Amino acid sequence: MTFQELQPKITAIVADTNQSRDEKLLNICQLLSDNVDYYNWVGFYFANHENKTLHLGPYVGAETDHTVIPFGKGICGQVAVSSENFVVPDVAAQDNYIACSFTVKSEIVVPLFVDGVNIGQIDIDSHVIDPFTEADERFLEFVNLEVAKLY
Repeated sequence: MTFQELQPKITAIVADTNQSRDEKLLNICQLLSDNVDYYNWVGFYFANHENKTLHLGPYVGAETDHTVIPFGKGICGQVAVSSENFVVPDVAAQDNYIACSFTVKSEIVVPLFVDGVNIGQIDIDSHVIDPFTEADERFLEFVNLEVAKLY
């Protein structure tokens, strides 16, 4: 399924009034995991600005020990500080990378803004080296714009 075909499905999940926010986020993760071959782990992290930590929200994929990540640590922590997309074509070449699994080869993290504040991010790991393109970034920005409507 193309990103263009996935967009209305994301919008429909967000608009569903019969589900909680966390159910919607989990359904988005599942939709992306099921329909984009190289999206092998899909999840959301949410910021606690007081403690300067990220906290794992709904996700689909292998279990992770990284449920709390300090701002600045790893790719997710760096995005919490920079508020910019971060694409890592090869995690082995990245200095400040928190290894989740030996199967993870690349990662993309896109910040989630609500009223101009970076409240979290969508994080995607892939078992493929360098699969992410500008199209992934634009699509995940769209996903986050839709998700922002839940806040």
